[in-house]
Amino acid sequence: MKISLNWLKRYIHLEQTPEEIEEALTQIGFEVEGIEKRGLSPSENIVVGEVLSREPHPNADRLSVCQVQVGLEDDKREIVCGASNYKVGDRVPVALVGAVLPGDFKIKKTKLRGVPSEGMMCSARELGLGDDAAGLMILDQQPEIGTPIHTLFPTNDIIFDIEVTPNRPDCLSHIGIARELAAYFGLDCSYPEVTASAHPPENVHTHPLLKEVLIKKSSDCPHYTAYGIRGVKVGPSPDWLSTAIESVGLRSVNNIVDITNFVLIELGQPLHAFDAAKIRQQTLVVRPAVEGEKIKTLDEKERTLSNHMLVIADAERPLVVAGLMGSIDAEVEDATTDIVLEAAYFNPPSIRRTSRELTLSTDSSYRFERGVDLRGIEFAALRAIDLILQVAGGEPCGPIFKEGEILKIEREIEITPDFIRKYCGFGPDNQTIRTTFEALELDIQVNQDQEGNEAWKVAIPSFRGDLERPIDLVEEFLRIHGTANIPSAPVQVKGMHREDDPLYTYGTKVTESLVGQRFNQCVNYSLRTASEVKEWLDDANPETLALSNPLSSDQSHLRPSLLPGLLDTLKLNQDHKTRGDRFFEIGRVFRKHEEQLIELVSVGLIAMQVPEAPSWIKRKPLDFYTVKNIGIELLRLAGVNPTTIEFQPLPSTHIWQEGHAARAGNGIDGFDLRLGLLNLPMLKEWKISNLILAIDLVLLPEFLKREQPLPHFRPFSHFPSVSKDLALVMDESVLAGQVCHDLKTIANTVAKDAFKTELVKVFDVYTGKSLPEGKKSLALTLEFRAPNRTLKDNEVNHVFECIQQQISTQTPYQIRSEG
Repeated sequence: MKISLNWLKRYIHLEQTPEEIEEALTQIGFEVEGIEKRGLSPSENIVVGEVLSREPHPNADRLSVCQVQVGLEDDKREIVCGASNYKVGDRVPVALVGAVLPGDFKIKKTKLRGVPSEGMMCSARELGLGDDAAGLMILDQQPEIGTPIHTLFPTNDIIFDIEVTPNRPDCLSHIGIARELAAYFGLDCSYPEVTASAHPPENVHTHPLLKEVLIKKSSDCPHYTAYGIRGVKVGPSPDWLSTAIESVGLRSVNNIVDITNFVLIELGQPLHAFDAAKIRQQTLVVRPAVEGEKIKTLDEKERTLSNHMLVIADAERPLVVAGLMGSIDAEVEDATTDIVLEAAYFNPPSIRRTSRELTLSTDSSYRFERGVDLRGIEFAALRAIDLILQVAGGEPCGPIFKEGEILKIEREIEITPDFIRKYCGFGPDNQTIRTTFEALELDIQVNQDQEGNEAWKVAIPSFRGDLERPIDLVEEFLRIHGTANIPSAPVQVKGMHREDDPLYTYGTKVTESLVGQRFNQCVNYSLRTASEVKEWLDDANPETLALSNPLSSDQSHLRPSLLPGLLDTLKLNQDHKTRGDRFFEIGRVFRKHEEQLIELVSVGLIAMQVPEAPSWIKRKPLDFYTVKNIGIELLRLAGVNPTTIEFQPLPSTHIWQEGHAARAGNGIDGFDLRLGLLNLPMLKEWKISNLILAIDLVLLPEFLKREQPLPHFRPFSHFPSVSKDLALVMDESVLAGQVCHDLKTIANTVAKDAFKTELVKVFDVYTGKSLPEGKKSLALTLEFRAPNRTLKDNEVNHVFECIQQQISTQTPYQIRSEG
């Protein structure tokens, strides 16, 4: 919002420099985005000139060659000009050769399309005297030729462009900012006065301009007022008025419209003026628009309205989109003689919704959608009437229409000075606090509590809707008192030790582990499409993860897995021919469990099998066992004992390739790990040609937060181990992991406490001749070791024989003899 320093000085006696005012505004919570200096510095080279002749440029259709008198009769200059709003005899500002215009623009003698030009005729914007750049600035007062322009406009101005936060609509006005600066600098703030002539006669109803005002949706318009003024003369605004509104970026239209804009910028209350003769049947109705109803607004655009939008209509048609913009059907024109002035309060959510749907934002809607001061509506209307009588003449006429009720907005906050001192962290005395609050127009009623200490009731003005709690008053005191005035004190903080959250700790460990194995971490959106979620859900019911009000169709469901997002990342890198082929993500996924939606911690990982580049050394290709080992490590980092992890093969699904994928855990244990090769037909749908190995691990947050036993060191044995080999025959469907588990159990049972079976591993698999159909042979190595001695051959042989006996009698496996 733009604030004029000259305008501020109407209400507050500011002697501070612009830099000091900028610093003050920043300190009290209004960021200054820019400062603009307006007006002309003293210069003898920018003078009043008169156009003596105007001829078409011989080489350019849009240029004219003018003879301009800028001094005595013989002091004439030839100037090429591109404007079209002037005629011979007009007096205009002329920048002569050597002049420097705002923005450090220097005027030099030059040629334009082959014709010499000895200066420049100027617009208001080029001189820094306004925003009008559509044509030359015509000096209607006919000042003397050669008069320096700066003597005609001696008053310079400073414009502050400030950012007002949404919770401070009271400061979207010059009065609001003046009130804040007065409190900060300790000055008096003077409000504009309304003369007695501005008060319309409420009981005189002879020839009324309006007969009726109705509100048909009071929830969106709780209060509406209308005033009549007869006999106005519409015309150009006086200089003080046009200069004021143009200084803050508004365009001067006519004296009536300019007054409504002046009051808007002065007090923050939007107003609207109707041509009374255009209000059919002398009736105004505040009502919802009819669905599909059309209105042509003042920007000459036809807009289609919805039935939840509020309009101000006459008996036949809408005249105003409430709170936003009027229509051309009732605008004030030069022929207007009688006007109806509207001042109202509109429900902020209603204005916000209408503004958004019509893609129409105005100075009025900007204030209405943040909330105007209900108690200031009548004063703003009277202030506008007073100014209209000054600049356009006329006479107020009754009746005054005041429909709806002003809501009860009186508020009091009970607080004690000790409360303020406690939360400020230092000890301002009671009088200092009271002075600060009273500067903000917060009235204080002093009482006493049961202990005889002061207890205050602070009355909150109607324009301060942001003050609701005692802590808000603490902030107000500090804001005006100044944070720079808080006395320095040593900071004392008690040291506290707190462990990191287990979920964060686990994520850190996983990241360090995978980054060290050349994986790149990703962060993807947690919303996916309905069709994709259906493919990746076990129960194939995507509605369980559907959003009630999605913003777009491609982000309509919560994700059940991290892998689709990682495949997107891989595909993107593949399309751009980067070297990225290993990615992982740590995030949240969502599943349905017993009719309840649950949130899970997940680790997703994908790695693409790529052709090995030529190298001097042959490296092991990425395979199922690589990701299996990574999966086991991920569980180990979560506190799972690797020796207890049991894998089962995954059947063929749309996601996983049968025979090349496995699963550990089922969710009941607190985790579910699936890993292996992704289904090749599914990868073709993603247009990925290489094989992809993946890990999909989900964990219950409670599983990671469980209390885990601390690891203990157990000394390793300094004595050698003894190994024995054994070949077993079994069905091809039997898992090697199950065989190793059974064999180790038997070995430890037979050996008891004599020594331990450290390792059982498969070193060969055989199928073919000498074996029945459907059978396979696994060759295994068993390693034995004692912690405190060297094992003897006879005791190891005895245990090994017992192991073979139990295998023959207690398991379905057969010991395969040599040959």
